[in-house]
Amino acid sequence: MSVIINRDKCNGCETCVSVCPFTAIEIKDGKAFINEYCQICMACITACPEGAIKEIPEEGTQQSAISYQPSAYKGVWIFAEQREKDLASVSLELLGVGRRLADELRAELSAVLFGAAENNAHELIKWGADKVYHAKDTIFEKFNDEPYSKLLVRLINDYKPAIVLAGATLIGRSFIPRVAARLRTGLTADCTSLEIEKETGNLLQIRPAFGGNIMATILCPNYRPQIATVRPRVMKKGEYNPDRKGELIAVNAENLACRTKVIETVKETSECKVNLQEADIIIAGGRGIGGTKGFELLTELAESLGGTVGASRAAVDEGWIPYSHQVGQTGKTVCPKIYIACGISGAVQHLVGMQSSDIIIAINKNPEAPIFNVATYGIVGDIFEVLPLLIKKIKELKA
Repeated sequence: MSVIINRDKCNGCETCVSVCPFTAIEIKDGKAFINEYCQICMACITACPEGAIKEIPEEGTQQSAISYQPSAYKGVWIFAEQREKDLASVSLELLGVGRRLADELRAELSAVLFGAAENNAHELIKWGADKVYHAKDTIFEKFNDEPYSKLLVRLINDYKPAIVLAGATLIGRSFIPRVAARLRTGLTADCTSLEIEKETGNLLQIRPAFGGNIMATILCPNYRPQIATVRPRVMKKGEYNPDRKGELIAVNAENLACRTKVIETVKETSECKVNLQEADIIIAGGRGIGGTKGFELLTELAESLGGTVGASRAAVDEGWIPYSHQVGQTGKTVCPKIYIACGISGAVQHLVGMQSSDIIIAINKNPEAPIFNVATYGIVGDIFEVLPLLIKKIKELKA
């Protein structure tokens, strides 16, 4: 959408100037004028006493309410994120959940890929996509909100998918809200689970709410597409089939007028080498560890297993271990093969960050601790008695 001023109706009262939060309106020759800072917030439209300001549709925006028909939207799309021309792991996770949803709806699963090499598009098909819409123009080599959002909106309006999924990454969080706003549809951010409502076929978008104290199920029944960003590492990757065939559709990205240009991207450097999201084995400690000496024990166990040390927020807040080790809603979301929770009670804020682990082993002296409800195996006991025995046994087996 765009905003225009009918100069015949405008009387230069400056009401719109005072309400604009972006200083995007000025008075020229006694009439209001909208400059390049306009963010289409629409505040001026309701404020104008003369009705001189109105919004008009432009290419790439949602259809009018009269012609808009949700039933015309079919299929599931995932946005395949790429970094430095290689697929991000969240793209494969989205293909996994997207394939499941598409099968339930008996619909096609498509992937949208901007800026990566063509071999990556073929990889998406092997990971489960039926179609891949691929734009390899140089404008997508460096991430920029404007061309990404404009082209995705154009594709959605042309092909009308019912569901669009993207990763809740820095890239997804940045440009997907622009897409939803341009399409005038809903967006549920940071989902940890997705299901199909059997009666209606609507997407059930599940995410933590109220500080993680409840899990909210959000629907968008009246508008399409249904858009959600998905927290990385909470979904399983799809099945890889090297012989799988699909359709590759080349996308023309011409005429994408952009006001900004990314000159350079600078990577943040950190002394921390902890990479919880890629770890296969995580040994995590909570308040029940008791202090830094407890984490020394966890570190010894992690080293013997070739794993990484994690922590709950309680342990981080106590200052026993740096924030980079934190697992949970306000930390990292992980999906290791083995997750050993030591002295962790199992608050929902922590569970949303680790409950997709293949095997969860809980060690806690409280037999009623909620962590046992999600654990594959549970040990009721004091960690300072259990862990030394476990470390000793592992070392004996290795020897």
